[in-house]
Amino acid sequence: MEYAKSTPPHRRTPEEDAELWSRLAGISGEDAAASPVHRLKIAGATPSGFAFYPDPIAPPDMMRGESLMKDIWRIGADKIEMNEGLPPWTAPLPSRHFADRVHRFDWLPDVFAQEPDGVERACYLVDDWIANFGRFNGFAWRVGCTADRVWNWMISGDKLFTSGETADIDQRLESLARQLRHIEALQNDCVDFIARWRVACVMLLDTLCLKEGEGYNEALEHLESECTAQIMPDGGHVTRAPARGLRTMLDLCIIADAVKKADREVPAFITSWIDRLGGMVAFFRSGDGALPPFNDSDESLPQIVDAVLERMKTRPRGFMVAPKSGFHKIVKGTACLILDAGEAPEQPFGDGSHAGALSFEFQDGEARLVTACGFSPEADIDWRAAVRRTGAHSTLVLATEDSAPFRRNEETGLTYPEGPEGIFAKRLEENDEIWIDAQHGGYKRLFGLLHRRRLFMSSDGNRLTGEDSLARPVSQAQTKAEKPIPFAVRFHLHPTVTATLKDQIINLKTESGDIWHFKTSHPGAKLEKTVYLGRGVVEKSKQIVLSGRADPNSDGSAPPNCLRWAFLKDNVE
Repeated sequence: MEYAKSTPPHRRTPEEDAELWSRLAGISGEDAAASPVHRLKIAGATPSGFAFYPDPIAPPDMMRGESLMKDIWRIGADKIEMNEGLPPWTAPLPSRHFADRVHRFDWLPDVFAQEPDGVERACYLVDDWIANFGRFNGFAWRVGCTADRVWNWMISGDKLFTSGETADIDQRLESLARQLRHIEALQNDCVDFIARWRVACVMLLDTLCLKEGEGYNEALEHLESECTAQIMPDGGHVTRAPARGLRTMLDLCIIADAVKKADREVPAFITSWIDRLGGMVAFFRSGDGALPPFNDSDESLPQIVDAVLERMKTRPRGFMVAPKSGFHKIVKGTACLILDAGEAPEQPFGDGSHAGALSFEFQDGEARLVTACGFSPEADIDWRAAVRRTGAHSTLVLATEDSAPFRRNEETGLTYPEGPEGIFAKRLEENDEIWIDAQHGGYKRLFGLLHRRRLFMSSDGNRLTGEDSLARPVSQAQTKAEKPIPFAVRFHLHPTVTATLKDQIINLKTESGDIWHFKTSHPGAKLEKTVYLGRGVVEKSKQIVLSGRADPNSDGSAPPNCLRWAFLKDNVE
């Protein structure tokens, strides 16, 4: 596959880094401005304290916390080592992406968890940040970044706002209130839907924890509006990203607890959306407890998945088709396959979406076999555009084009995939065996061909067979172009898989030690290099590639326009 061509972060000049950040972060990456009028709006009284502290629910990342206590700050491939507990912002940071992740304070609960010394260290880092950035800073005070930071301070409130001298605690409260007024003043003009969600959640906690319920109904209406806009009826997030659904559910669970602590009745819409989101989290949950990296998702920590599902009063109902979200699932024996058969989200929710039509994730128990290049908000921003391309997914790519072309969203400054047209999947279950027949017309406009993918899983889950074909629709006249069109069917392997090619058979050893074999009637199956971002860093891996040249007038019933392949568990003929 082709990757974004950019200088690695440690070799980029500040000008190159600024250009890359502007291109890949869009409007949300632009520095916030503070006019004299705005500075008056964010001035105000310091609250007396919290009425109660929100419960963070999600367990901390202990490994990250331990690393930070050793003064090692790692984001993606970048790492800096500080001396004697100094904050990272006192040294030149590797990139704007690195700085963005630092200023959001997602790491704060992980440091607090390193008791007893972690409490002192976390409070010191917050106090030093306030001393350097607490009045205002264009980069650190962008709406989304500020809202995340405030959220992380608030869910760590039982330690952050109770530890240290009274003057230090008052200073933290003053800074918190100032930042809250800042995002409240800007929330109506925010075009970043991710930031809008976080602002809605933060504003509701503000009314409950710091304002004794003042503005509660208005904040509740704002949150309900965002729920309706960002959660689909089947419980999937509108971005079609499993990790976003997980984070949305986590936020709502924290808010539901806060409402109870405030001696109020939890609104029905919050309970209803938590139940629906829980169903989709359970739908996506892999055998290892984490989530698959569809769209702009990472694997997510299994502990967080467990934590949110444990909040559900009843066990989430099981289902194999999520029609609104556009996913199909097959589970047989220890094998699990999830197929992406949905259109890209409408604007503005497609700004992080991928062009991965008819790609799939395939797992065997706790072991992951076939995946995509994946995504993580922590991983190097250099790769952000490349992993959205169709070639970064386990599906067919025609002439290196994307199945859903990317367009520019002028309002946000980012790109989004459009389509593909005519995507659908139907399912047939017979004698405890399952077929899925799926198709999309993303290549029809440019090449006059439809991509059809048929998948079959045996009743014991030990055999997954597939067929990919390219066919000219019967309703479409034959083209005079005779030049064959190059294509490739790609299967990106998880980095925990060991792959070897021998006698035209590709042998796959999973993390759990099981052996699978990949076979195909198509000549020239190859193993090529690829990468995986789903665990927060860029990891090297391999991909199976079946390449050929398609007949533009074929009906897709025979080679070269029809390829058959299979994944067979060891000892399965």
